[in-house]
This record gives sequence, structure tokens and C-alpha cells, in this order.
Amino acid sequence: MAEAPTDKRKAIVEALMDLASRRAWHEIEITDVAKAANVSLAEFRDLFPSKGAVLGALSRQIDRQVLEGTSDDLAGEPARERIFDVLMRRFDALQPYKPALRRISQDLRYEPMSLAALNQVSLNSQRFMLAAAGIDTEGPLGALKLQGAVLVYANTMRTWLDDDDPAQAKTMARLDRELRRAERIIEGAEDLRRLSAPLRAVGRALMQGRGSSRREKRRSDEGNGDRDNPAAAI
Repeated sequence: MAEAPTDKRKAIVEALMDLASRRAWHEIEITDVAKAANVSLAEFRDLFPSKGAVLGALSRQIDRQVLEGTSDDLAGEPARERIFDVLMRRFDALQPYKPALRRISQDLRYEPMSLAALNQVSLNSQRFMLAAAGIDTEGPLGALKLQGAVLVYANTMRTWLDDDDPAQAKTMARLDRELRRAERIIEGAEDLRRLSAPLRAVGRALMQGRGSSRREKRRSDEGNGDRDNPAAAI
């Protein structure tokens, strides 16, 4: 019986993370990963275009694990408590991969292109983590909440990578601090938006007025043009 593509994807993810726990990122070739996962290069290419894409698959795998374990138990809790619970469950799910992630983090620290790609992966992931916590990411402040969640997660992960305490006390303390800081920023942004609402309304009115004036002038110019243009009498 042929192995399902999803099984091969998981095998490649596991193979890469095992290799990354023992070797530097730039020393790992796709041939090494394919051999360790017991897949051909052709099969690897069908499933992933690069090693980085395999990291993206790991992120989606963890997303699914967290989302499948999400319940409504914390529905009545404050937003900070809900996102705290979701992100700690995410760190718990990542625990088997900590040695690999620690080395990868060190190896990619000074590679801007790789960091930009990983930031996009994190943005996609945090959109679903916030949704699992019942936090809206649409509307005027949606992008700020989303990028804020990425920063909270990234800052906390730096502590988590070095936190070998099974209770993860340092990680939880760091996450709590980061979430409180982000909460203050969001609250400030919401206050600023409320305070600036009258100014935005005036601005919209002015722009609409200018638009009306331009339309009236254009109609007037078009009328004068018809009188001056001999072809208008045809």
C-alpha cells in the first residue's frame, strides 16, 4: 500500500527537525532530509520547494494540534488569559522540537531574508492563535493586534528556548509580561482612535467637499469646451 502524501510530509518534517537538532542549518542538504525521511528527491520536490517550507509545514502542524485542542472553557476569561492559554499550549506542542528550534534560531539569527520569511509564517500562525482565543483581528486595529501577537510570541520564545524547567516558570512569567505590555499598547491605540474620531470625520467631510468642487469644475469646463469646439455642433 502506497504511503499517503500527508504521511510523507510528516516524515520529512520529523527528519529535518531531527537533523537540525544535531547539525547546523546550513550543513543540512535536501538530499540528507530526503534520505532520512526515506523519500526520493522527486517526492520531496512534489511536497516541499525548500527546507524553509518544511519549517512552515511544522508551524501548520503545530497550529492544527493547538486548534484541535481548543475548547470553550476559557470563554468567560479576559482576553489576556485566553491568549496566554493558547500560546502556552503551543509551546507545549513544540516541546519535542526544542533542541532543533534552538539551533535553528541561532543559525538564522543574522539572516534577514530567512527572518522575513519566518515572520510571515508566524503572522499566518498567530492569526489562527488569536482566533482560537476569541480575539478579533479584523478592523482598523487588526493588523496591530496581529503583529503584536507575533512580537509577543517571538520574545517569549527566546526565553522558552533556554527554559529547561518542566514547569516552564520563566516562560510563563515572560509571556505574562509581554502580554501585559501588548495590552497597554492596544488600549492606547484604541484610545487614540476614539479621540481622533472627530478629526477623521472632519477630514472625510473636507475630502468629500473637495471632490464635489472638482466634479463641478470639471462639468463646467466640459460645458465651455463644447461651446469652443466646432465639432460640438455636428
